[in-house]
Amino acid sequence: MAEKVRNIVVEELVRTPVEMQRVELVERKGIGHPDSIADGIAEAVSRALSREYIKRYGIILHHNTDQVEVVGGRAYPQFGGGEVIKPIYILLSGRAVEMVDREFFPVHEVAIKAARDYLKRAVRHLDLENHVVIDSRIGQGSVDLVGVFNKAKENPIPLANDTSFGVGYAPLSETERIVLETERLLNSDEFKKKWPAVGEDIKVMGLRKGDEIDITIAAAIVDSEVANPDEYMAVKDAIYEAARSVAEEHTERKVNIYVNTADDPEKGIYYITVTGTSAEAGDDGSVGRGNRVNGLITPNRHMSMEAAAGKNPVSHVGKIYNLLSMLIANDIAEQVEGVEEVYVRILSQIGKPIDEPLVASVQVIPKKGYSLETIQKPAYEIADAWLADITKIQKMILEDKLNVF
Repeated sequence: MAEKVRNIVVEELVRTPVEMQRVELVERKGIGHPDSIADGIAEAVSRALSREYIKRYGIILHHNTDQVEVVGGRAYPQFGGGEVIKPIYILLSGRAVEMVDREFFPVHEVAIKAARDYLKRAVRHLDLENHVVIDSRIGQGSVDLVGVFNKAKENPIPLANDTSFGVGYAPLSETERIVLETERLLNSDEFKKKWPAVGEDIKVMGLRKGDEIDITIAAAIVDSEVANPDEYMAVKDAIYEAARSVAEEHTERKVNIYVNTADDPEKGIYYITVTGTSAEAGDDGSVGRGNRVNGLITPNRHMSMEAAAGKNPVSHVGKIYNLLSMLIANDIAEQVEGVEEVYVRILSQIGKPIDEPLVASVQVIPKKGYSLETIQKPAYEIADAWLADITKIQKMILEDKLNVF
């Protein structure tokens, strides 16, 4: 069989690299942010359904669980411990195969268990019995899409279930790296052991103006872990020092760090919560409103608006192509000499093999002194190799080697 000749276009991108732009904005919504909770649950449900489908039938059946809504509750936090008086409501929606050869598949049971298990891991102070209500309204999948999906049995390469595109870029800028690593550190097990009062709802916003970076952190503090304002301020100081240590690792630029800037001690206003997430107090969340698959929201970069979390990992290009674009961009940036920045965009056509996109666009900004000619061939080969091995993405997702937010 002849090798496939894929439509991969490698070209030079004429634009100012992000690090050289005067203003750069970067955001990350931490795992306890309501939008991230929605993403996390949607993805956990998809992975749980996929594993159960494989266990029972040897194949991942059609599903998309990328419709999750987090409806904020109501709470009265206070130093020493407050209470949640109206639980957070979580709606699981989307589609999944419920009947297989006249056999009932327990979609709702699998989905609700996956959602509860995820919340238990992600938000430590959330009481699953009293602080949250989970409702599954996942329905039967579309007949047309199920038909497309089931062709996977006949085709070694799945067929795209949508006409959509994915976007990735590399490398991360200093500001992007600081924002990403700050949230990861503050939500790490190691940091939580030292400072259990720090909740999981941590939003980090980065602004670089020239060679000065402002990092603004909003971190929900758990009221039962701080007895008074003095203890609260000590936790804020710990957050500040942790963020400063991250910044020092990644830049020599001047970095200003601000923590919970809405606090007003004179008026008794502090960012304390019962559960560690603002979802307890009316903040709502939806899939796709938060981080892209690289964990960041980056208005200085090319981005896809596609919600990757919860989409099936076999044929949904809205998920696969965003992850694939990121992986291709990372490899090109790391392995090809002379790359300042690289942007990857991959477009599918519904019903066509996912390893043969309508186009895979690789745009490169060469470093000073390098030309596109030296970059073009190795960049093409990296993109082509990943497309040839595209089913590896599904395996990486189910082995929890790839995150989508």
